[in-house]
Amino acid sequence: MTSSFHDQMIAILPRLRVQALSLTRNRAAADDLVQDAVCNALAAQHSFTPGTNFSAWMHRILRNRFISDLRKKRETGNIEDVPASAMAGSGAHEERLMVKELAEAMNRLPADQREALVLVVMQGMSYDELAAATNCAVGTAKSRVFRARRQLATWLYGEERDISTVELRGAVQRLRSRTQARVATAAASA
Repeated sequence: MTSSFHDQMIAILPRLRVQALSLTRNRAAADDLVQDAVCNALAAQHSFTPGTNFSAWMHRILRNRFISDLRKKRETGNIEDVPASAMAGSGAHEERLMVKELAEAMNRLPADQREALVLVVMQGMSYDELAAATNCAVGTAKSRVFRARRQLATWLYGEERDISTVELRGAVQRLRSRTQARVATAAASA
């Protein structure tokens, strides 16, 4: 095994974990999924062509492993049995409410849109890399991200907006303002 392959594998582990979390919505299951994907990649390293997109290759392996695991569990378990606390963050009460609202909205997205949004927005993957990792056309990848952003904006703002001006960071800031306003209103009426 070449050190380059090892180095690339080690470098991509955090990004794989983020993708696994977006797919499984459970930290332990995400860690297991990453471990299984890495084992699959190590077993199939001879099929990787040096100089090609290692990131897309690994994300594809992880996604295929997730799908395979879903098919195996289809008869025995329910994928929706994930506690809402899996996406909880630490911090002040308002921030927890904000994160919870955003997590609930993300969980409502279709899996393919949620995965595309996480890979592009949080991991900085290009549309070409996303298309390669998810085995779809570039236009389909762009469409998934666009639809996910538009749907989140609708759910979080309660109305349609021009999605080109809506960033998730802005959504979080607006959620913070809304939450602070709710807390102030509740305190004033108490």
